[in-house]
Amino acid sequence: MTNAGRAPAIWMILIAAFLDMMAMGIVMPVLPQLIEELTGSLAAAGVWTGIIGSLWALMQFVCAPVIGSLSDRFGRRPVILISTAGLTLDWILMALAPNLWWLVVGRIIGGITSASATALFAYMADVTAPERRARAFGLIGAAISAGFVLGPALGGVLGEISPRLPFWVAAGLSGAAFFYGLVVLTESLPSERRKPFSWRSANAVSALRMLAGRRELATLSVSALLLTFSHRLFMTVFVLFAGHQHGLSTLQIGALLTFSSVLDLIIQGTVVGPVTSRIGDRRTTIIGLSGGALSFLAMGLAANALWFVIAMVPASLMGLAEPTLRSMLSRRVPESEQGQLQGAMQSLASVAGVSGPIFFGWVYAVTSSSVPGLSFVIAAGILAVAAAAAGLDKSSAANTQDGPRSVPEPGRDADVRV
Repeated sequence: MTNAGRAPAIWMILIAAFLDMMAMGIVMPVLPQLIEELTGSLAAAGVWTGIIGSLWALMQFVCAPVIGSLSDRFGRRPVILISTAGLTLDWILMALAPNLWWLVVGRIIGGITSASATALFAYMADVTAPERRARAFGLIGAAISAGFVLGPALGGVLGEISPRLPFWVAAGLSGAAFFYGLVVLTESLPSERRKPFSWRSANAVSALRMLAGRRELATLSVSALLLTFSHRLFMTVFVLFAGHQHGLSTLQIGALLTFSSVLDLIIQGTVVGPVTSRIGDRRTTIIGLSGGALSFLAMGLAANALWFVIAMVPASLMGLAEPTLRSMLSRRVPESEQGQLQGAMQSLASVAGVSGPIFFGWVYAVTSSSVPGLSFVIAAGILAVAAAAAGLDKSSAANTQDGPRSVPEPGRDADVRV
């Protein structure tokens, strides 16, 4: 298919990623409020907010490999469309929720359908030449970042009108994405390149074994795990440290996080492509991980709020690493396993997403009164190890800088540009 023919479908992938994150962000400011309304207790709301959030993450961990493998078997289009329709149902269910259990069921459905990000990345890998996948994955990352920036802000405004209104708006956005995809999304995986579905390989444990058991995937997977793990510092320690150590207000901290997300959007959306074209995926990955390590180290050692804010800027370089790691990994599996690979990567991210906040929260609790910046220093060390692992990876069959180039299979348009 020509570039022009693929363009609407590629826009659908980016819009779906944007709307998924935006819809999630819209309800973030009001979900605890709605839970409190349904439980009638602030304490119970705190407990159930955590439980519901964990259920969502657990569903992603369990279902991402399944959805990825289903997309390898039946194609990307039906999986993406069904997941988008399911997410619409999830938001409607939560908007109408008369009791807490409706919310629980809704978040379980949401966790399952949000795991369709595996099919989005696999679709992009299908229609993009191997040497351009870093840029393509970067565009998806930029779309996700844009949704994360705009979603909570819009949710806060809508929540002032009604705590249930954000859920209806989220349902409308997801529904619009479904109907748009129904019209423009073409299938990217021809039937001759599909792989039979097997529960043995579609479960989360097997997915992680796939990454650990193949020499050509293991080292880069470790780098990806450590990157996601260290980034969870922002979800736990950042707010506490910025407030207690440097006296920043809630408004200032929110502005900093928004600024960080905007920088990430710019890096992934506009910088990844030119940089990888010039110096390659591997060097770009190392620069991204090293920049993040230096940023975290400087943040942990910052003497005052000004230096703390300045030290945040290089952290945006981590936006270079995630899409380039995905790109290098995607080159090392055949086209029929792209969905399985992306599902495995999603499960890996879920492991880091659950363990990272617990680890950094514990470290900060133990050291906040003596060495408050230690969590940042540890995160810097973790990223340094990730950079070293990426640099030491020797699994390239051709011993090239960026690893082996995927050879297009029969019928594949290798010249599609994203």
